[in-house]
Amino acid sequence: MTRAIIDPLVDGHKTGFVIYKEFVIDLIKGSTEVPTASGIAMAVGGLVSAGRIESGAQLPTIRSLAAHLGVSPNTVSEAWRILRVHAVITTDRRRGTTVRSTRGNLDGRYWRVPVTSGTFELDLSAGTPDPLLLPDLGATLARVHVDLPVTSYLDEPVVAELEAELRLRWPFQPEALTIVDGAQDGLDRVVSALVRLGDKVLIEDPTFPPIIDMLEMAGADVIGIPVDENGIDPDGIAQHLDDDPVALFIQPRAHNPTGSCLSAQRARAIAELLAARPITIVEDDHSGSVSGAAKVSVGTHLPRQVIRIRSFSKSHGPDLRIAAVAGAAQPIRTIVNRRRLGPAWTSRLIQHLLLDMLTDPSSQARVELARDEYTRRRAALSRSLEDHGISPSRGTGLNLWVPVDNDQAAVWSLAAHRVGVAPGEPFTVSGAGQAHIRVTTGVLADRFDEVAELIATAAGPPRGGAT
Repeated sequence: MTRAIIDPLVDGHKTGFVIYKEFVIDLIKGSTEVPTASGIAMAVGGLVSAGRIESGAQLPTIRSLAAHLGVSPNTVSEAWRILRVHAVITTDRRRGTTVRSTRGNLDGRYWRVPVTSGTFELDLSAGTPDPLLLPDLGATLARVHVDLPVTSYLDEPVVAELEAELRLRWPFQPEALTIVDGAQDGLDRVVSALVRLGDKVLIEDPTFPPIIDMLEMAGADVIGIPVDENGIDPDGIAQHLDDDPVALFIQPRAHNPTGSCLSAQRARAIAELLAARPITIVEDDHSGSVSGAAKVSVGTHLPRQVIRIRSFSKSHGPDLRIAAVAGAAQPIRTIVNRRRLGPAWTSRLIQHLLLDMLTDPSSQARVELARDEYTRRRAALSRSLEDHGISPSRGTGLNLWVPVDNDQAAVWSLAAHRVGVAPGEPFTVSGAGQAHIRVTTGVLADRFDEVAELIATAAGPPRGGAT
């Protein structure tokens, strides 16, 4: 595409910019084999990838393209949505819809939460465990003496003894089990196995930001369902079943960010709703043994429709990078087969370390101590906040969901006192409703009244009903 196409013409009748847009419309029209939203999106994506529509180029309006393609504006609008979630285009009021200059820097929700390590005197923003409460990895390394001969890349990816131990601990009898490199790796692989472009997916609102990012990058139509202290709302799920969702993503305990836990009654109600539908329920059990809650699972009722991801990062150490994925057989077989083309398996040495910590009495006692301490810390800050007129979310785990007037203003106010917290907006699907901040209580061993006073000042007038 040459500069001459964009420069104004001198005949006074048309500008080069108009000709340029007509040229782009003709390109899209000629490349669109099926005039559906996904067909238009694929045509535009292919033209951008081939360099026939350049980075930074402005695209035609929805109405003009719809008229030329003979489709409704809603069809083109949906195509533009698909291209936005795949980071092909961007839209703003001043420039309209343009091709992104780069697809390497994705503006996901997750990257709006973390801060650089060492930025704050007291960092309550990261959602991480307290390193002082983790089991002694040095003692584990000294105990484990495993002969691991290099045999074949085709060996089973899971150490048999570890699989047997995990199956004993699972809340239902899984059809298949594998090991991956942490909860987010597990979520990413499950999304890849289940979700295709345009699929409807139900998730909790609010939820862990990477879940939203992964689904949007997969091209899913993400539908947020409210959460209360007993978990995701079954009535909210029921309202969207006619949309034929392919998956439901939930956090059954120590929900991030609210701390809510799925009740047994709620799990049964969800199972009754979804029993006759081709939908997979994905349970992200990210806090595991330190969550301070029972292992409630929809899989107790629908074992062939549930995949549960059990992370050991918060309980046994983030640097282990290990999680188990177990449940419905077909998606897990897809994950295992696809993984053989990449890392193939999680280090069997790391698997043996986890096996030791799961069966060693001293390591088990350390995890139980951490669970009780996290429970104490969360409760202590909750009480202090309530004393200052703030009602945070109920629940368990390492985080509190605190209502505020404005999340960004609250973040900046606390930052001025060298205290870091996470803004609430990236955790939400729509960004609407009551503003919140997420406060990680897991790393807060003391100073509860001091921190509560700072949060109350940053929050604005007294607030309640945070869940």
